[in-house]
Amino acid sequence: MTTKTQPMSAEPTGVLLMAYGGPASLDEVEPYVMDVRGGRPLSPKILEEIKDRYRRVGGRSPLLEITQSQAIAIEEALTRRGVSNRTFVGMRHWYPYIKDAVRAIADSGLDRVVAICMAPHYSNVSVGAYFSQYQAALRDLDVGFKTVYVNSWHDNADLIQAFADRVTEALALFSPAERRGLVAVFTAHSLPLPRLTPDDPYDGQQRETAALVAKRARLENWSFAYQSQGYSQEPWLGPRVEEKLRELAGAGVPAVLIIPTGFVCDHIEVLYDVDIAFRELAQSLGIHLERTRSLNDDPLFIKAVAGTIRLALSASVFAQLNEKDKESAT
Repeated sequence: MTTKTQPMSAEPTGVLLMAYGGPASLDEVEPYVMDVRGGRPLSPKILEEIKDRYRRVGGRSPLLEITQSQAIAIEEALTRRGVSNRTFVGMRHWYPYIKDAVRAIADSGLDRVVAICMAPHYSNVSVGAYFSQYQAALRDLDVGFKTVYVNSWHDNADLIQAFADRVTEALALFSPAERRGLVAVFTAHSLPLPRLTPDDPYDGQQRETAALVAKRARLENWSFAYQSQGYSQEPWLGPRVEEKLRELAGAGVPAVLIIPTGFVCDHIEVLYDVDIAFRELAQSLGIHLERTRSLNDDPLFIKAVAGTIRLALSASVFAQLNEKDKESAT
């Protein structure tokens, strides 16, 4: 006998997936960087350096296409689990902006939304900024949604398993001798220290994810470092990956596996910072460096996001079954 999943509610929900954004061509790099910097210009030298990074990874960011693919898969996964939904994509710093997604949600006639960032770890500087932009869009467009905010999902069991599976897969890239001396380095995007409040959970959540993945993947030798610091002169969260690689080289470590658990898909910080810059530095230090594949639209990752959204709906006031739904579920 087949049991059909009962819907959580007959009323459909808008799911807003938010990501950072990225240029679709080299011509878009300069206006994109200006958007990220709030209109503050960069020197021509640094701007050309950034353009060259995109040039070396194919001349564009794949982030939008990956996020759209994630959105399709998440919508389907939620539907299979009884959640009537439509999923939308909004970018913080490029097209389609979060405001564009809010407008599309309003045009669709939906009046309730789950807002989730494709970044599992919370900081007011990062995820909080996405939520602020979403709230500003609501005000600018004069629309009001009943909204559930997913702050973090860094310890989701399926997310941890998805990362651990990537670790197991990547270890096969090293020889048996290299694996015996290998050190795994978990990485995440650094944030500027002066902008973090004393109780900001970002650093703790990043390190907790790393510890959970290391335990699940049975890694004995591992450490944690931050990458992709900005161009400002203020201090950033550390240690830096570059410092960590030099430290490991000095200790005679022959091989390093980079595990970017602070990122869930391919974009410039992975495709250039890890695959090119860190690999070139490691090679110069005599270290064999590899990284785990990004999660992108991996089915277990999609399950993790869909499960997180469903849990948020279950815990929210607007997602409680009405009396008719309760009767049909019994």
